[in-house]
Amino acid sequence: MAHAHDAARMGATPHWEPEDIIGKMTLKTLLFSNDYRHIAIKGVLTSVVMLGLGGLMAMLFRTELAVPDIQFFGARPYMQLMTLHGMFMVFGFVIPFVIALNYYMIPKVLGTGQLLWASVAQWSYWLLIIAAVFLVIARPDFTWTFYPPMSLRVGGDLVWLGYIAVLLVAISEFLAGAVLMRNGWEAARRIGWSKLPLMGWGAISEGILLMGSTPMLGLVGIYMLTDWLQITATFDPARGGDVMTFMFMFWFYGHPAVYLPLMPAIAVLYTLLPRFLGRPIWSYWSAVIAFSLLTVLGFMVFPHHFQPAENISGLVERTTQILTLAIFIPSTLHVFNWIASLWYDRIPDSARRAVPFKFIVASIFFLMLGGVTAYVNAQIATDSGFVHNTYFVPAHFHAMFVGFMANMAMAGIYYLYPYFTGRMYNQALANTHFWFWQIGIFSKVMLMYYLGFVYFPRWVVDYLPLPQWSMPQLMLTGAAYLIGLGFLVFVANIMWNASRGRKAAADPWALSADAVSSGTAAQPAE
Repeated sequence: MAHAHDAARMGATPHWEPEDIIGKMTLKTLLFSNDYRHIAIKGVLTSVVMLGLGGLMAMLFRTELAVPDIQFFGARPYMQLMTLHGMFMVFGFVIPFVIALNYYMIPKVLGTGQLLWASVAQWSYWLLIIAAVFLVIARPDFTWTFYPPMSLRVGGDLVWLGYIAVLLVAISEFLAGAVLMRNGWEAARRIGWSKLPLMGWGAISEGILLMGSTPMLGLVGIYMLTDWLQITATFDPARGGDVMTFMFMFWFYGHPAVYLPLMPAIAVLYTLLPRFLGRPIWSYWSAVIAFSLLTVLGFMVFPHHFQPAENISGLVERTTQILTLAIFIPSTLHVFNWIASLWYDRIPDSARRAVPFKFIVASIFFLMLGGVTAYVNAQIATDSGFVHNTYFVPAHFHAMFVGFMANMAMAGIYYLYPYFTGRMYNQALANTHFWFWQIGIFSKVMLMYYLGFVYFPRWVVDYLPLPQWSMPQLMLTGAAYLIGLGFLVFVANIMWNASRGRKAAADPWALSADAVSSGTAAQPAE
């Protein structure tokens, strides 16, 4: 049964008063203030810009792919757009966005009233901005995974800036991890581990992942630069280097990178869901166990990314497959916890009307969709001989990153909007954004899965006019346009209503009277 302190540790606590933070900020405070609110808002706004730029790149190359033959771009400009799109979305939007949400919520939820090591968070932000500028100048054209030897042979004279950008991203994320770890650990020391809110557990898990994986990414950036300068030959096979060494090093970061936006997004979900439901989550300790298992297993399953690339021993193959399947256990624990929390009592009408709650529910759906279909990727036979390097892979990736993590990012920003601006967004426009996104994302993901099943390859600018390819590609472009239109509605809504929207109530997310349980429902588990 739930204890008295469950309200604090499981998220069902009163939150904070709305205030017009953005309206009171100056350019100086926005850029240089160590106030956690300013740091968080700066991170959110920058991430929205990154989403817009990355989305624009997606619109451009999706327009090219709508029909067969070359319409607008040759192979190199297309690959430049693909590379920048991937890097902007992963390193510039999803990961920084959910981390920025955590920067704002951690002092509130954990009761510190401030973000410890705020100056370190500042350095993390500015290094990421410099990295983004370097990437745009470098215009790399070898995808966001930048496999050698291609990444050492193509690109202009300034491609070396891209390698430095990778190093800066690694340092930026390491510093962000240190900030989250410091705040979560200090809260646990002060409150006690058994009473630590789940946002604290999420911060600690995220800190471990960031600080444990990003040094390897930094080394990859350094060795890519020195190989390109021909100082070393770590990855260059033409000079005695080993591509498999690169793959081991890159995916040691690259697979934990999947969980880098996942952990803070889950932490936000665990904080907001009880707030809308007016009751604790179903099980505190299953969430703690799930966080812990995801953190450990996140470092252990990376070899499945390159199983098709080289023959490896059967023992290694089977071990990797078992570990990959094992990671479904903590994911399932999280999903079951959320569904049980929704199921064991009725959902208040106030929650059903709230746009952030709708994005939360959509996020849970897409996590289940991406997770179930990941079983295909997890199997050696189907991955190596069937779906590897087809559109099935980006389908899974987009279900997780866009369907779950981007939806949770939107849940977070809509929830925090009255606390940032002191005003409410337009409900009709927010609902329009929600439905445009869900229809667009679902259509895009399912069409990608279908294209994977009919062997459409990744990273191609042109393709044969086969009916099983042409029509889905045209429909996929339409789905991408719908997502882009939803984003424009979102931007117009939050910009217009930041100064003109209805003033937020003292509690913008007050529960309706129907939220009071009749007392006949099951109780949360311990």
